[in-house]
Amino acid sequence: MNKLVMLAMALLIVSTLVPVDGLQVRESVAQAQAGPAVVNSTAEVQFPLSLRFNLAARSGANIVDVRLRYTVEQESFAQVTSEAFLPFAPATGIDVSWSLDMRRTGGLPPGTLIRYWWVVRDAAGGRLETTPVSVRFEDNRRSWQELTEGLVSVFWYSGGTAFANGIMAAAHDALDKLAQDTGAEIEKPLRFYVYATQQDLLGAMIFPQEWTGAVTYAQFGTIVLGLSPDNMIWGRRVIAHELAHAVTHQITSNPYSDLPRWLDEGLATYNEGLLDVSFSTALQRAVTSNTLFSVRSLGSPFSARADLAALAYAQSFSIVDYLIGTYGQDKMSELLTVFSRGSTYDNALVTVYGFDTDGLNTRWREHVTKLFQPNRPAVGLVGADAR
Repeated sequence: MNKLVMLAMALLIVSTLVPVDGLQVRESVAQAQAGPAVVNSTAEVQFPLSLRFNLAARSGANIVDVRLRYTVEQESFAQVTSEAFLPFAPATGIDVSWSLDMRRTGGLPPGTLIRYWWVVRDAAGGRLETTPVSVRFEDNRRSWQELTEGLVSVFWYSGGTAFANGIMAAAHDALDKLAQDTGAEIEKPLRFYVYATQQDLLGAMIFPQEWTGAVTYAQFGTIVLGLSPDNMIWGRRVIAHELAHAVTHQITSNPYSDLPRWLDEGLATYNEGLLDVSFSTALQRAVTSNTLFSVRSLGSPFSARADLAALAYAQSFSIVDYLIGTYGQDKMSELLTVFSRGSTYDNALVTVYGFDTDGLNTRWREHVTKLFQPNRPAVGLVGADAR
């Protein structure tokens, strides 16, 4: 073989080996600088106290920053994404956790859907944003059963199918009554979580009031109550009351204003049917002693005192009863529509009825005073069911 051929072969060998060596170097560098990767990601529900998020991650360079981002599914007029910064010592492999403490937020109802994802950065500039994952904040201490009809779902763990069917029937009866009296109809899904006792219910809440028997989380479409099969008479009233809150919220919710408290609670109490005799008695006592609250004052939250709260509920029922009985269902439906546009209290009343809150106060007082003349019993104020 002559020298020229040998030189050509040598050059060919060199040119073949150099790229291989270069590839090996690049692979080695790439391995050393591999970006962040998730080893494991979990979410642990600890109902009702917390939701714990866990992340294990690694990278070719020290991981220096980890953020948890999450959204809570609820009615909102703006997309809200929360972010939590997780402190840790920079390393190529990390194992971190962060808890959403419900004692700081006021809690979430069972069944709330939370979507979360991680953003991880390393010292070499690598960045990883994971695909969002969903987790339900369920009360996993109970073995829930589910019954769904239309837009209403019932979740329960104590009592048979007949019990759940009774709750469902009460819900649909209440929806029918509400639509007939006010024109308000359900638009979005609603979930009932039925606890077997009041104590079980209180144990599912953060900082509950000891007298709580039911709660409506209107922005979550969830109603939570403590109800046993042998207490369905009370249960039907509570279901009707809470459903009225939930449905009127659905049809009037807007970013500008809420309903006046007398209208919100008045519609809910009216939807129960006959006014409780103790409420009617409290109302009669206030009429005869001239200690009625003004309608304007009832636009704000009610007193925490039991006797004053009872009177506020009774008056709210009576005001709604007066408006529906005197002006009809169509006007009440129109009032709710005006409120859904963000109207002020006075403007809504003037638009629909031609008088403001003070005008309503004058007319209603005249009406309720006549109802409780000395020759009329307290139980005479019974609402639409007796008409």
